[in-house]
Amino acid sequence: MKLTVVGGGSTYTPELIDGFARLRDTLPIEELVLVDPAAERLELVGGLARRIFARQGHPGRIVTTSDLDAGVEGADAVLLQLRVGGQAARQQDETWPLECGCVGQETTGAGGLAKALRTVPVVLDIAERVRRTNPNAWIIDFTNPVGIVTRALLQAGHKTVGLCNVAIGFQRKFAGLLGVSPADVHLDHVGLNHLTWETGVRLGGPEGENVLPKLLAEHGEAVADDLRLPRTIVDRLGVVPSYYLRYYYAHDEVVRELRTKPSRAAEVAEMERQLLTMYSDPALDEKPELLAQRGGAYYSEAAVDLAASLLGGGGSPYQVVNTYNKGTLPFLPDDAVIEVQAAIGSNGPSPLPVPAVDPLYAGLMANVTAYEDLALEAALRGGRDRVFRALLSHPLVGQYEYADALTDQLIAHNREHLAWA
Repeated sequence: MKLTVVGGGSTYTPELIDGFARLRDTLPIEELVLVDPAAERLELVGGLARRIFARQGHPGRIVTTSDLDAGVEGADAVLLQLRVGGQAARQQDETWPLECGCVGQETTGAGGLAKALRTVPVVLDIAERVRRTNPNAWIIDFTNPVGIVTRALLQAGHKTVGLCNVAIGFQRKFAGLLGVSPADVHLDHVGLNHLTWETGVRLGGPEGENVLPKLLAEHGEAVADDLRLPRTIVDRLGVVPSYYLRYYYAHDEVVRELRTKPSRAAEVAEMERQLLTMYSDPALDEKPELLAQRGGAYYSEAAVDLAASLLGGGGSPYQVVNTYNKGTLPFLPDDAVIEVQAAIGSNGPSPLPVPAVDPLYAGLMANVTAYEDLALEAALRGGRDRVFRALLSHPLVGQYEYADALTDQLIAHNREHLAWA
């Protein structure tokens, strides 16, 4: 089996490599190719990757290359984890929206739109080259904003599944609180990427006992603390919102916080400098503890599970993925990309039935789905008016004065990445 990681020079990659090494019986990789245009970073990450494989006795071969076409040739699956513009672009995404009193964040709001506009054309070009070289390869998208990027790929006819680590993070957290194995925890997970709610926590599978009320009664404070929301709000909702919902439920509070502390991008950039120094040590043969602070917890386990199931291996029968709605949520268009539990097989994901969704959540999903429609149109066709329409539709913007000002800022900060600007 050959697997290719595009964006393989990311400081995330050793987390992925560690999972590939530990879970080699689930996903028996013979050749792993790391593709990245940043040759110096790629050399450091590739060296550590080979040492991790060697330490854990993995027999697979690791290849590094800046040649995308060569890297994806013959691959059974291609995993996308790239960041167009790097941490410098992320720093901008997280700062200029604050000037208008809007959340500055890399995957939602105005910053998330900027990232989508930079990313979608690049990802579509990569996918076309994968299709020319190897039309049967699965494309697993971990590149944010996952919902919009996955929809762009699906609309272009690619064999694609979107992946996020929010659900597996909740699964592991809840398993620890309940004192059970993560494999015994099945989430009733519903929404869009970075806009999801856990409406049930079941033991043993989709038909298992729903222990969410018990979980909130006994561990509600710990859950609320992780979300950085008041316990009373979580209790009133009766569900567990993704931590990304704090940008909606406590928008003004978040803006005040973001204006008084260094950006997450600045923190990550400093962390990356330290990690790359560590990766250059020829004695290092395991992922460093600092990597846990970088983000992407359990990403490797989720990626292995999904790839194994798509390629006919031993992955879990049900996994949370991003895929076409196709009637699963009747209040959204069939071609909306939703994030739900699905049965995964060699033909791709089949979403499980979802009980009727509370209007409190369905309304916000419908609003953000409309935004994602407009965002994808702006990413594919360009133009100031399309950017303005997307921003005006977003519930974290929503006022024409803000949308106008943010449109000008977005274009000014991203001109080098926008072919039409």
